[in-house]
Parts: sequence; C-alpha cells; structure tokens
Amino acid sequence: MAEELVFYTNPMSRGRIARWMLEETGVPYRAEIMTFGGTMKAPEYLTVNPMGKVPAIRHGDTVVTECAAICAYLADTFPQKELAPKPDERGSYYRWMFFAAGPLEAAATNRALGFVTPAEKSRMAGYGSFGDVMDTLEKAVSASPYIAGDRFTAADVYVGSHIGWGMGFGTFEKRQAFADYLGRVTNREGYRRATALDDEVMKKMQ
Repeated sequence: MAEELVFYTNPMSRGRIARWMLEETGVPYRAEIMTFGGTMKAPEYLTVNPMGKVPAIRHGDTVVTECAAICAYLADTFPQKELAPKPDERGSYYRWMFFAAGPLEAAATNRALGFVTPAEKSRMAGYGSFGDVMDTLEKAVSASPYIAGDRFTAADVYVGSHIGWGMGFGTFEKRQAFADYLGRVTNREGYRRATALDDEVMKKMQ
C-alpha cells in the first residue's frame, strides 16, 4: 500500500506553490485546510511544523516544510513526471530554485516592508540590492524557455510562483521578460487544476 500523502495548506498562503507542484506530479493526496492563528498554532499541527505555518506535507513518516524543499522532495520522490533534471544536469535547477528561496524572497520581502538596504551596507545583505536581484532574475528567465533549460521542472513551479505573486502584489518590477516567462510556465494543466482547487476552497471559506 502506498504511503499516504497529506498536504497542509491555506489557499491564501504559499501553500498555492505546493498545491501546484502536487498537481504537476499527479499523485493522490489529502488536503488539510488550516486556519491562521487557529489550527496552524494548535499543538497537533506544531508537531508537523513548529513554526505554525503552511505549507507542509507528511508522506508516510516523512515531514517536509518550506516550499522549495517540498518542490524538490516531490520531484525526486515521484520521478515519473520528470520534474527534476538528471542528477548530473542539476546545476541550474538547484541554482535558481535556491536563488528564489534566498536572495529573491529576501529582496521582495524587504521591499514589501519598505526596507531599503543602505548602499554602503549592501555587502552585508545576501541579495546585495533589489535592482541586482531583478536584473539577475531577468537574465535567468530570458536565457532559455524554462529556468533550468529547455524543459519544465519543479524549479519553474517555485520561481514562477514568486514572479506571479511579486508582479501581482507589486513587490516585483513588471518587466516584459517576467511576464513572458510566467505565461510559459503557467500554461499547464497542473497549474490550472491547482488554481481551481484553491479558488474553490477560498469560496467555501468566505
């Protein structure tokens, strides 16, 4: 019997990234919808994620939190969809997935909070400056059809989600290269299924 896959999420969270990735894998899972300040902070869920945040997955006895880790884990655990490159071809895949988890998210969060790194202290920030991050990302999404080459991977789920959120909420500059890339990576059945499922949950929660 296959190990049960449980997905802890809220449709108004980064859980949408993990939902998209799950739908790309095509494997069955059970979704547990968590509430902010409620079930997310309950003792039962804190044994899953002591941070009291979503998303998280439990696959048998394995628990994974953090969106980039969830995307990488699912790609490796369910290889039939080929959502990760071959091990000896993963340089760009790892590079850009963790660029998004580190410099990109930090720069976007600071921008949303109104924090600007003083120029004389930019070397202390892992991302340097917001402009550096945007320029680097633009070059990355313009170099090939997908972030790690000619084929869609889990890294596109993660990077594409950041770009979609950033442009939607105004924490990213609306550059044409970003819009073009986003159009390519979201033109997929997995993305449409995930979006429809989360939108339906949101309606029921209102």
